[in-house]
Amino acid sequence: MKKYLLYIALFAVSCSKKLDDAYLNPNAPTVVPIETLLPGIIGSMVGASSTTGVSGGVAGDALVIGRYIQYWGDYNGQSNASYIYDEMGGPAFTSATLATIWNGFYFGQGQNLNQVINWGSQQQKWDYVGVALAIRAWGWLELANEYADGIIVREAFNTNLQQFDYDPQSLAYDTCRDVCFQALAYLSRTDGNVSATNLAIGDAFMNGGDVNKWKKFVYGILARSYAYLANKAVYASGDYADSVIKYCGLAQQTNDDNTTAKFSGNVNVSGNNSYYGPTRGNVGGLRQAAYIVGMMTGQNPTFAGVFDPRAFYMLRMNLGGTFQGITPWLGNGPGGGFTTASGDPNFPPNFWGNTAAPQSASAPSGATTGTLDSGRYLFRNNAEFPLMTASEMQFLLAEAEYRKGNKSAALTAYTNGISLNFDMLTQKYALNVPSDQAITPTSEATYLAAVTPAPEDLTLSQIMLQKYIALYGWGVQETWVDMRRFHYNGNLDPVAGTPVYAGFTPPQGQYLYINNGDSLVYRCKPQNVEYTYDIPSLTKIGAMNLNYHTYEPWFNQN
Repeated sequence: MKKYLLYIALFAVSCSKKLDDAYLNPNAPTVVPIETLLPGIIGSMVGASSTTGVSGGVAGDALVIGRYIQYWGDYNGQSNASYIYDEMGGPAFTSATLATIWNGFYFGQGQNLNQVINWGSQQQKWDYVGVALAIRAWGWLELANEYADGIIVREAFNTNLQQFDYDPQSLAYDTCRDVCFQALAYLSRTDGNVSATNLAIGDAFMNGGDVNKWKKFVYGILARSYAYLANKAVYASGDYADSVIKYCGLAQQTNDDNTTAKFSGNVNVSGNNSYYGPTRGNVGGLRQAAYIVGMMTGQNPTFAGVFDPRAFYMLRMNLGGTFQGITPWLGNGPGGGFTTASGDPNFPPNFWGNTAAPQSASAPSGATTGTLDSGRYLFRNNAEFPLMTASEMQFLLAEAEYRKGNKSAALTAYTNGISLNFDMLTQKYALNVPSDQAITPTSEATYLAAVTPAPEDLTLSQIMLQKYIALYGWGVQETWVDMRRFHYNGNLDPVAGTPVYAGFTPPQGQYLYINNGDSLVYRCKPQNVEYTYDIPSLTKIGAMNLNYHTYEPWFNQN
């Protein structure tokens, strides 16, 4: 009998083990190598897509926000269903548009990033923990700047809840900085199982396992977090300006320090290519806007008559041999500056160089396509996508020094920012630029001389417009923060007496989206699924109102 019972017991143990192996408890998942988790987390910073069709990262939302700041617009203007964004509108509550940063942070990273932190701590892989915290800190700031008070901070990763309370944007800023300092502490550890070689496995497509580059990225996040509060009284007192100066000095100094996402360019796997590349086909319907074109071709009043040789790298020339841009809310329609979209040699090609002019939204005449070898700048399958650059840090530094009255230091940072951006283009983005249009030391020096004033004549407008150019295409969210800080064309340069964003004209009248009233766009609504589950919380912050997207965010206020 005892023998029989022993057999039963052994059989039960054996069956239990087989059942456990076959049906793992989803609430206690098997530990997987964190080296395999990090690439997907990094991918969701730019433009990753899941098998469920949910996209995450800055690039997806940039396609829309780039219209708000007039980097680009939809070629069809009002004939396209998405024209509301060219008119500075916000999406309907049921729309998933402008949710890719939300998706990237809460879904793409979310618990995956938490597992890297938890398992990395258990395995004493402190470098992985530090990288994960750096990404989390970056995410908090990006999330707060896009969604303002429609964010979940304190309850973000509580899996026991189905409804959540939203938190103020200021809490996300504070949380961002706290996590930055945690990240720096872990990235500075050399004990345990810290290994640059092993970190490079998971970090192959960002910083290649270089913890010093990750530290500079974290310092850059801190610099941004203080720079964006320039409208606050505490900034004017010098405290925040000093913090910007301090952290810019610790962040990226050269283009080798730049934080960029890399892509293998394997055309057989969509996710292995840049979000802006021809294989993924996301930017085919966009055209460069007249504002950025005017700024780089001498038509902007701040740089009147000065041609920027970077135009050949960043922009596209039309069949007529000139640079032209569309007015986002007009596209190729009446008043857009083109005689007729079909056959007009002045109509701008798309970012892959396709010069076919669209005839209508339903008959684009091939105008939205591109070939694998036709792109320039960011618009190639394997082009590196910057997330932070040394040039950007110099412009943050220039603004801070300028606001403190240190004009000579501001001018030095200003010229360094321009020069670093020139060098980045010639070093990383010269592919497919014809040799006769290539930047030379002479053309760079000529341009710098033309846009560099005496220290006492430097203006805030010059700093911000040169930053606008240097962040073109990739720093869309950061430029949107800047333009909102200056109320688009509402704030005047204290020296020039003209708008800081000189020449910028937002849509107005019939071209400003009807739900806006008379206000411009200042925030995005939470992800559309929130409008199914979190109605009470949405109501508290006013997010059920049709003009919610026009509410000014906390960082923008005095």
